Amino acid sequence: MIYYVDKERKVFDIGRIDTETKAFMSDPSHFADAFNYLIYDGQTVIKPENLKPLDTTEIAIPYGNNARVPEQKYRDVLKLLTAMRDHEAIYAVLGVENQTKVHYAMPVKNMQYDASNYAQQVIAAKKSYGKEDRLTSEEFLSGFRKGDKLMPVITLVIYFGASEWDGPICIHDMLNTNNKRLLSFVPDYRINLIAPALVPDEDFEKFSTDFRDVLQFIKCSKDEESLTRLAEGNERFARMNPETAELINMITDSKLKLNVEEGKVNMCQAIQQMREHSEATGVAKGKTEGRLETLVSLLKKNRLNLEEAAEEAAMTVDEFVKKTGMKPVMN
Repeated sequence: MIYYVDKERKVFDIGRIDTETKAFMSDPSHFADAFNYLIYDGQTVIKPENLKPLDTTEIAIPYGNNARVPEQKYRDVLKLLTAMRDHEAIYAVLGVENQTKVHYAMPVKNMQYDASNYAQQVIAAKKSYGKEDRLTSEEFLSGFRKGDKLMPVITLVIYFGASEWDGPICIHDMLNTNNKRLLSFVPDYRINLIAPALVPDEDFEKFSTDFRDVLQFIKCSKDEESLTRLAEGNERFARMNPETAELINMITDSKLKLNVEEGKVNMCQAIQQMREHSEATGVAKGKTEGRLETLVSLLKKNRLNLEEAAEEAAMTVDEFVKKTGMKPVMN
């Protein structure tokens, strides 16, 4: 198992989170929902039944010559889209890269993935030619006929983090110059990104699956007041799928108590219980800190010695010293 500690010192199991987010986005309905938001502003154009799962280690791309693509060990999730739009047949390779942390070289990483897919399509075309195909010398040299076409490749980065994405959005962001004349000769490459903090509140209604609920919860996860407002009267949160609830709990490390009743989880109730526990903990902590302040004050006035103060606080002397910073007074 691999773990990482975020800026708030929370410990996350990277392997488990990666596995669960990959499974979540492999679901055709979630996958279609994400790309409909990205490409069509939430219109239901891409349907789950339009998506064919592609093996990310051996991808067959039927783009006109029945060729097969060599092995690749890349994407988190990869699917082939076949659909009709405005009387036009659409074929495209759609890929998702899940990120639980900001990746500061994401534009380069995605550019490599997309370029590799295009290169494999060209290789597949070349392998599909038979002796009966009459190629010009230029086509033979290229390994690609003049009339051949490639399918577009679109990669979407989904950031499952509550903080802002503070990484680069394009290749130009990563270069060591801002010289406009020089950069005009450097092709840029921008990443497609969905990050909860970047989604306007009014845009969440453009999602049609519980992918919306995951994004909304993550966005509000650092603010209990926002979480409470989100859950109040929200039927989707009152009857959430256990798998979605568990994914949210894992990603945000919210430590919600998830009780499954009739196959659903009442996240509204779980959020309320979390808040009540937080408030109770805060009161208890406040009382403890107040008690310690009183004991320290009595120590400074020589009304108690260190051993007596530690006993009153139900601590050992070492624990009391460590907690308060008070040192034994040498006579």
